[in-house]
Amino acid sequence: MGQAGVAEAAVRYLRSVRATAPEPVEPLPRPELRCVGDDERAPLDAREFRRVLGNFATGVAVVTAPPATTGDSPAGFACQSFTSLSLDPPLVAFMVGRTSTTWPRIARAGAFCVNVLSAGQAELCRAFAVSGADKFAGVAYDAAPVSGSPRLSGAVAWIDCAIHAVHTGGDHLIVVGRVNALGTGDDAPQGPLLFHRGRFTGLTD
Repeated sequence: MGQAGVAEAAVRYLRSVRATAPEPVEPLPRPELRCVGDDERAPLDAREFRRVLGNFATGVAVVTAPPATTGDSPAGFACQSFTSLSLDPPLVAFMVGRTSTTWPRIARAGAFCVNVLSAGQAELCRAFAVSGADKFAGVAYDAAPVSGSPRLSGAVAWIDCAIHAVHTGGDHLIVVGRVNALGTGDDAPQGPLLFHRGRFTGLTD
C-alpha cells in the first residue's frame, strides 16, 4: 500500500471512530457559593493568627501614586500583601487596611506603581510605613511611564497600573490593578527584600 493508500485508510478509520464516538459529556453546573456566617466561625486569637501567618515569607513593596490634584504631593505606603493575579488581562492586586490614610489619595489618582524593594532597602520600607511624615523626602525616584507614579530608584522591579477594581475583604480592601507597563531595576545591586517572622531578611544561596 502506497502513501496515498495509507492516508485514505487513516481517513476512513477516523471517520468511523467519529461516527461511533459517544456524545460529549456536558459539564456539571458550577456549585453555589456561600459565605460562612459569623455564628459558624470558631474563635480565633488574633495574636496566634499573626504568629502562624508570619511563617509565610513575602516580598516587600512600596505602592506609590502620582498627585491627584495640582499642588498635591505623591502618595505611597509600604505593602507586604502584593501578588500577581491574572495573565490575560494582566492584573495584579494588593491589600490595604480600611483605615489607611494613604489609600484615599491613591484612589483619587486612579493609578499606582508597585515598587518591589531590594534587600538593601529595609530602611526605605520603614520610612514608608510611617504615617503622617514626608515619605518622599530624600528619596530618589522618577516617573513611571504611563501613570506618572513615583518609580523608586534601587527597586528590583516596578509595575505601573491603573485601578481596575476594589473589593472588600474584612478589615482590608483588595485593590486590583491593570498593568500598563512594567520592568526590572537596572540599578538594583541585590536580590529582593523579604519579610519573615516579623523581620526583614533576604535570599541566601
